[in-house]
Amino acid sequence: MKTIDMIIKSSTKFYNDLKADEHDRYRSWEHCYSHFMTARKENDVNIDYLSLQLAFYLASWGMYRGSSFLLQKDYRVHIPVVREILSNKYDSLAGIECKDFKNETNQKLLKEINEFIANYYDVIRREVRGTELKNNLSDTLITKILMGTLGCVPAYDRYFVTGIRSQKIASGSYNIKSILQLVDFYEKNIEQLDLVQKNLLLPICYILK
Repeated sequence: MKTIDMIIKSSTKFYNDLKADEHDRYRSWEHCYSHFMTARKENDVNIDYLSLQLAFYLASWGMYRGSSFLLQKDYRVHIPVVREILSNKYDSLAGIECKDFKNETNQKLLKEINEFIANYYDVIRREVRGTELKNNLSDTLITKILMGTLGCVPAYDRYFVTGIRSQKIASGSYNIKSILQLVDFYEKNIEQLDLVQKNLLLPICYILK
């Protein structure tokens, strides 16, 4: 089976399974993403509520399990990140079209929000651990936050990384090079992916996930 056919088959099955259960845990993404996209158009935004949405989505998607440092904090720890993500300067990243990642300005904005998220949570993580840490903040956390709030990148968790590596779609490292490789894959299969996107009403980052 071709790679594109595998992706379409698995994403369609995932979506159909999701529709079968109106309270499926993965629906947390839909709630979180829709609330953040709506908030970008409003003047009076409930930051506290959006922080709660982000926290529950992250928990549903596995970021509060085991020894996660987030388990030691309440949902309001996300408020500074929510405020930053809602900044108007990131409007071009919200629901971004794949082709627009070729724009260097958008690449720069992605790097900026990546750095903000990484730097903010790294401080929290070190406070919780109380010891010197040698490893960087997980790309999985960063990308799941971006997927749930801006819908601009897929979540680079171990399943996604293994998949794109094994199918030789892109590198497994989260960076601009990898994103552009995903864009290239999308453009080579644009007709099929656009049809799936239209039918499922989901952003491409979610379908590739």
